[in-house]
Amino acid sequence: MSASVDAPAKLNLDLRILARRRDGYHELRTLFQSISLHDTLKFTRRQGRVTVRSRTPGVPGDEANLVWDAARILWGSVGRRGEPLGVSISITKRIPMAAGLGGGSSDAAAALRGLCALWDVSPSRGRLRELGARVGADVPYFLSGGLSLGTGRGVQLRRLSDLDRHWVVLAIPRFGVSTASAYSWFDRAKRTSTTGLKRGWRGRLSVLRNDLQAPVVARHPDIGVMIERLRATGASHAAMTGSGSAVFALYRDRADAVAGRRAARFPEWRTILSRTVGFTEFGRFTAIAVRLDERAPRPLPGSAVIGYSS
Repeated sequence: MSASVDAPAKLNLDLRILARRRDGYHELRTLFQSISLHDTLKFTRRQGRVTVRSRTPGVPGDEANLVWDAARILWGSVGRRGEPLGVSISITKRIPMAAGLGGGSSDAAAALRGLCALWDVSPSRGRLRELGARVGADVPYFLSGGLSLGTGRGVQLRRLSDLDRHWVVLAIPRFGVSTASAYSWFDRAKRTSTTGLKRGWRGRLSVLRNDLQAPVVARHPDIGVMIERLRATGASHAAMTGSGSAVFALYRDRADAVAGRRAARFPEWRTILSRTVGFTEFGRFTAIAVRLDERAPRPLPGSAVIGYSS
């Protein structure tokens, strides 16, 4: 038996940092939006411990990967001892790493889905979110997708009605930005958000902002240059996502996005055309496709295709 599942990327349409918490994390208020750019994870039954592999240079293997951590946490949550067993996981990477697009967290959420199918376990949605939060702060969001308001560390989620479909141009430099560095730069600047998200933002996307953008641009001015290049193409909104280094721009029409992508081409940067993905589409997008091997034990009825929703 083998299974595959897609793991979509996300944008932080808006990111406000409210305060530093006693546990060392930051109190956030952010708008998560899933997009069609995605990794793909394939799960295959095997003897021995769980393995995690990718042909993409720089992708951590086994214990250093959030996917392996997700397997370990799920394995222990159902009362099984020792290292997780019985599955090899291969990751086809399309989401750039260290770019603020959530690729590692989305892969971990996809791992939870796929391993539930192969190990024939069915935690409740709430329990699965709890397990995801133990892997990483963004993982619970990737179990539901669409447009959501994240608060606290970003783990507390409130689903919002879908944004009208927008085309997305992503611009990614050759360098990455670590999340820890971005937040430390923010802390050194002694910045704190004092204003919340304004009402009516859906009709005025330009009011959205990212509090990490200024301190990151101060260290990487090319990011600021790219944001201005994209704004000049007539995008509804252009900004850095998450802790960077990726920049995104939103367009209502595909033709405008294609033209914006062409205008944004710049040495040492690559561009990707994508689009927003709503809540229902996200559920279809991330449904698990299971291929049965007659030599392997058959799963329980109804587990051939599994989707999760909030």
